[in-house]
Amino acid sequence: MTGFRLTTLLAISASALTLAACGSAEVASPGEGDFGGGTGGGGGGPVTPPPGTPAADCPTGFSNVGLIASNTLRVCQLPQQINGALTVPLRAGTIYSITGRTAVGTDQGVDPAAPIAGSVQGILTIEAGVRIFASGGSDYLLVNRGSQLFAEGTATNPIVFTSRQNVESTTTESSQGQWGGIVLAGRAPQANCQLTTPVTCTGTVEGTSAFYGGNTPADNSGRLRYIQIKFSGFEISTGNELQGLTMAGVGSGTTVDHIQVYNSSDDGIEIFGGNVNLRHIVINGADDDGLDTDTGWRGGAQFGIVTQRAPGSTSRSAGFEFSSAPTSVPLASRYVSRPKIANWTLVGRNSPTDAHTVAHFDSGNDGTIINSVFTSVAGSLAGCMAINDADTATSGVTFNSVFMSCSLSYRPANAVLSAAAFTAGTNNTAAGTSTLTAPASGTSLSNQVLTFINGANENAVTPATAASVHAFFQNTTYIGAVQNAADTWWQGWTCGLTAGATC
Repeated sequence: MTGFRLTTLLAISASALTLAACGSAEVASPGEGDFGGGTGGGGGGPVTPPPGTPAADCPTGFSNVGLIASNTLRVCQLPQQINGALTVPLRAGTIYSITGRTAVGTDQGVDPAAPIAGSVQGILTIEAGVRIFASGGSDYLLVNRGSQLFAEGTATNPIVFTSRQNVESTTTESSQGQWGGIVLAGRAPQANCQLTTPVTCTGTVEGTSAFYGGNTPADNSGRLRYIQIKFSGFEISTGNELQGLTMAGVGSGTTVDHIQVYNSSDDGIEIFGGNVNLRHIVINGADDDGLDTDTGWRGGAQFGIVTQRAPGSTSRSAGFEFSSAPTSVPLASRYVSRPKIANWTLVGRNSPTDAHTVAHFDSGNDGTIINSVFTSVAGSLAGCMAINDADTATSGVTFNSVFMSCSLSYRPANAVLSAAAFTAGTNNTAAGTSTLTAPASGTSLSNQVLTFINGANENAVTPATAASVHAFFQNTTYIGAVQNAADTWWQGWTCGLTAGATC
């Protein structure tokens, strides 16, 4: 895990700029766009072209930058600065692109009642079925404080964010880090905010120069539903990375539901502070952590699958890595993280060392983990769980109805703290035998093991009452993310979860 950034990123690394330019002669930077009250870029288009034929033009508000995919698709590029309202319509023969930092609105500051003078709101709407690609590591989509993203796919027609290489059919099951990712910045509290008047926030979002945080727990950054984010994540500099999806200071008014991050070169999803809630999350093939949280996230996440990359790809990945910062502040006065987790299944990688874990909990955590399954593949030496410091043990991570099945229950270096917290809960199993199964069409891809469907041992655990832990949670009669083979919430809108569903 990497921490928050307190200084503004002044330059993108030369390697990122080089990668962004590679193979992208058709992609230009159109500059700024101002679309007023929602009339720009929202509709229309040419007569529907025959299948395999590119559209003749682009909608209003987009730049026509050529063709891609053996000249079968028209590339329509989003403006790098989106002010006002812009809709990305689904059109036959059309694919969309972003280049560089593509920003929705400008930072409006911490107070929704008093936006920064001269700042502008942006509202980006993306229709179901739209595909958007980027060409390099410095290409990413940023939604600034005070602006919103409405990207709502469907179970049969998800929205796809991917890389140019994927569109050109040159990616493999091991491809990653081919573009930046998606960043949402909101006005909800985080550990770097002074929450008494005057409210101030000093944090910038990792990998960007965007500010985040405020004192609006229910801040609304929009709605994200049924989305794939593929081959993303990029290291701007050492310890300063873009993830698949980054949410910083994002409030509980934001909807995040049915989101997949596939093969991120860093974390799948990283949350910095805020109160955002998540449901139906799939993170597979992340090179670092699946779900990584920092700077005081106080939200809930229910129904999640994490399948980690194969050995040799990284030495630091975990399904969960939770912490709060700054650790320099005494625990009694620290804005600690209070994550609420229910019905997740973490499938750890085949680690060659016991120094790693499937789930670990760092400084300043007052989390609650219920109705979940932690496991690692056969032969892995990673412990299922570790509480890494006395701060978190003191603030108190609570485990109820958690089933663990690893060769080691706890990382040896942290076994005392970890065991004390885990055994203090109810209905927990520290050293169970996994009966997880895989989808019928395949047990693994070349880069991950796909056993995440409950078997008899997992279903024998009595679940905790989820709604009593967080109002956002739904009560279930089972633990883990997927009750049985008939439980298919993860199917249709995802890729790479069965051997035949390539990304």
